[in-house]
Amino acid sequence: MIKIAFPHMGDYHVPANYLLSHVFSNTEVIKAPKITSKTIELGTKYSPEFICTPFKYTLGTMIECLEKGASILIQMGGGCRYGYYAELQEQILKNLGYKCKVINLVVEGQTNLKRINKLLKQIDPKYSKIKALYYSFIALKMVKYMDIVDDYIRENIGFELEKGSFESLKEEMLISFSNVKSYRELYKTYKIYLKKFHKIKVHKPDNRLKIGIIGELYTIMEPFSNYFLEKQLAKHHIEIKRFTNVHYLLFEKSKKYKKYKKYSKDYFIYNMGADASDNIARCKYLCEEDYDGIIHIKSSFCTPEIGAMPIINKIANTYKKPVLFFSFDSATSETGVQTRLEAFYDMLEMRKDK
Repeated sequence: MIKIAFPHMGDYHVPANYLLSHVFSNTEVIKAPKITSKTIELGTKYSPEFICTPFKYTLGTMIECLEKGASILIQMGGGCRYGYYAELQEQILKNLGYKCKVINLVVEGQTNLKRINKLLKQIDPKYSKIKALYYSFIALKMVKYMDIVDDYIRENIGFELEKGSFESLKEEMLISFSNVKSYRELYKTYKIYLKKFHKIKVHKPDNRLKIGIIGELYTIMEPFSNYFLEKQLAKHHIEIKRFTNVHYLLFEKSKKYKKYKKYSKDYFIYNMGADASDNIARCKYLCEEDYDGIIHIKSSFCTPEIGAMPIINKIANTYKKPVLFFSFDSATSETGVQTRLEAFYDMLEMRKDK
């Protein structure tokens, strides 16, 4: 039996696991373990020294999946160096003695159905296209519903009256999602849980702090890579705004780029790669919407975001809004992150009081 796996990133293993397990009959989908310090050590040990951190994190999870018996690994490229990860990671794994195949579904931020069909046939030559399209539709809708719920949680979790209410209900929802039999059942389940989330009692003061989070996509979407930054902010009763998620990357990014470019024409002319251009526009938006502060996070050596940082700083200075920059890698100190975050929070509170 063929064993398939994919790198861990946030809660998106739920729709990915659902899709693969329903499309292929003679395969076993291995769930990648959650990222730990061991994952980082493995990825860092075998990665080029100055490559960006997501490469190291995903390589580490791939090695852990191979140790659990996986023979096929699925990777998705991006609009920066991430688009070339799959080939390099496959070569590194083979040099380490692993017998595996890495299938890259997205190349340079672009998807091609004919190409994906050929790749899927390599896994199971007898797989059904109609079945694959149907369950892909369900999985993509699942991603959309998860992202909508996450946005609501992000804005309200810091103000829940009963601690842990949002997290426990979300875990329950994800289990229910993974067991649905049809799109109709998925939609019904989503509506039921959306009502439950809205029924959770919260108390949001009028003078609450609001912080926007922008930055490199992987570091934003994988909580371990940013030391669970959003949870830390929620503990201080802060409303959080975040833009990047999988649904945005797949269906909204290409459409919104022209809008962002026009909106921020005073700050950039050409596409800066990955999410850098988007983040410049988002910074301006957050300033104009009177958010109290902005946090920009990225992985070390992320070239597009390095280019965007001076522009983001300029916009923040123009609007007189505080901005905090975090750069994460395998050697980042969690204590240092906490200290800077608490100092930023205290400063925002003092500004709010004034």
